[in-house]
Amino acid sequence: MRPPLARALLACAALVFALVGGVPAASASSSGFNDWNCRPSAAHPRPVLLLHGLGGNGPGNFLSLGPFLAGQGYCVFAPTYGEALPPIPVGGFVHIDQSAKEIAGTIDQILAATGADRLDLVGHSEGGFQSLYVPKFTGRADRIDRVVALAPPTHGTTFANLVTIAQKLGIMPQVNQVLQAAGCAACTELVTGGASVAKLTTGPIAQPGVTYTVLASHSDALVTPNDTAFVREPGVTNAYVQDTCPNDPVGHIGLAYDSGVAQLIANALDPAHTRPVTCTIGLGF
Repeated sequence: MRPPLARALLACAALVFALVGGVPAASASSSGFNDWNCRPSAAHPRPVLLLHGLGGNGPGNFLSLGPFLAGQGYCVFAPTYGEALPPIPVGGFVHIDQSAKEIAGTIDQILAATGADRLDLVGHSEGGFQSLYVPKFTGRADRIDRVVALAPPTHGTTFANLVTIAQKLGIMPQVNQVLQAAGCAACTELVTGGASVAKLTTGPIAQPGVTYTVLASHSDALVTPNDTAFVREPGVTNAYVQDTCPNDPVGHIGLAYDSGVAQLIANALDPAHTRPVTCTIGLGF
């Protein structure tokens, strides 16, 4: 039988591989979004800020969703936040608070550049967590109209039960040490019982004046249990993708690349002009 520390290292390696190895990387946009000369239209007066997942980057994580929303007439921005080793375009590793402050600054920049009064946030995974965290803790709630969070680890995640196993073995301190040494401060803060999770879930999450939609998938194998993504508070709509598309096996990473999910997001951003959702068979991982 492997000693506890070895188990911790294996769990850590599996976690990092699942999160980082599964997210396509890209360093530049060529799909019609991230245009700082964009000016919001009368139909879509609020810009959209897309927030990527842990170990990803903006252009790569939103390779499909960014151009889709831009094609709908939105000014769409997908920067990379939380880079531990700039200029390597891999983000989300630094402390949650540090990334939140960076995102708050980006909100200010987008509003100044576009002339808009408010914007919408769409976040995936850690980005979904940040889309809930930033309005609550950075003083920017009055600049945010709508939030759409895809599979956020709102109440912490067991990362496919790896954390549960580590906790039962009493080796979470060793796991956290390994993750910190690997440069992933956010990893230790987003697990079940993590510091940032405790901070977010102490008191109401939903902020006055902000409309929230949280989307999850029954097939998500990373943010587990799946319903820990939901915010069960007034002003929040919680839904599974399978409520609309029961045969879509889309997994955690696939949520950002699923065209049916993209239309669900667009409908949440503009509920007065919803369009039918064409269900697809999304990526199962």
